[in-house]
Amino acid sequence: MASTSTWLTAFRLNTLPLSLSTIFLGSFLAAYQHQFNGVVMFVAIITTLFLQILSNLANDYGDAESGVDNHDRLGPKRGLQSGAISKESMKKAIVIFILLSLISGIYLIIEGTKGIAFSNGVILFSIGIAAIIAALKYTMGENPYGYSGFGDLFVFIFFGCVGVLGTYFLHTHQLPFKEFLPAISMGCFSTGVLNLNNLRDRVNDAAYNKRTIVVKLGLQNAKYYHAILLTVGMLTAIIFSAITPASIWKWLYLIAFVGIIRSIVIVMKNEAPKALEPELKKLALSTLLFSILFGIGLLL
Repeated sequence: MASTSTWLTAFRLNTLPLSLSTIFLGSFLAAYQHQFNGVVMFVAIITTLFLQILSNLANDYGDAESGVDNHDRLGPKRGLQSGAISKESMKKAIVIFILLSLISGIYLIIEGTKGIAFSNGVILFSIGIAAIIAALKYTMGENPYGYSGFGDLFVFIFFGCVGVLGTYFLHTHQLPFKEFLPAISMGCFSTGVLNLNNLRDRVNDAAYNKRTIVVKLGLQNAKYYHAILLTVGMLTAIIFSAITPASIWKWLYLIAFVGIIRSIVIVMKNEAPKALEPELKKLALSTLLFSILFGIGLLL
């Protein structure tokens, strides 16, 4: 039986702050409109944690099955890859987190759609089911889309736009067009973290026919892609701030751009894939800092 520490490693706790960034940002945007619901934020955090862990476990299982997780891989050893967790145990854990995500998600929808049309709840439930299926199909089953270069789109949509806009809607029951701008920022920054991961693993991924965007574009173009992602993310945030009436503190988040710009510079100069490993955490933390400072700046 796998130890608690082994399971905590399999959960990839270092990925959780990034996933929470969308919930924080969506909640801050709602608070700026004086429509904050503490219960919604708390349950949204729990639901997002369950979905992120589910995605991580499914990714572990899928990559182990395909052979992508092997001794040549540069990243940290995974539970199945190392043999510390059996396939059966991993399958059971995946089922448990599917159920936890469903239960938490249903409660979140019930709490967040009180007083509005039932159809809104149905739509949100459908999006939640889509998120669970997307988490599973990323690297599991036949023709996983993560092996065809669509992983970036999944992260941009579900761990960027849907996270921010869904949270905002559950608080406010509104979805103004302007809120799409910071949602796009989060989508770009989150996809940037995935791109760093794929840049690090590009040689091994190509060898096992995992056709990520990095593998398809080639090294140099993938570096340009990284720069474009992060630049677009910064620009959409700046546009939102420029058209939003708030105090000078609304620009507080520019501090976080130091780490984001640094990521662009590091990637453009990088020649050793393994050296990108610590950069994943740094960009993820810069994204978390961005979401917090962005929100605080709006409220000051």
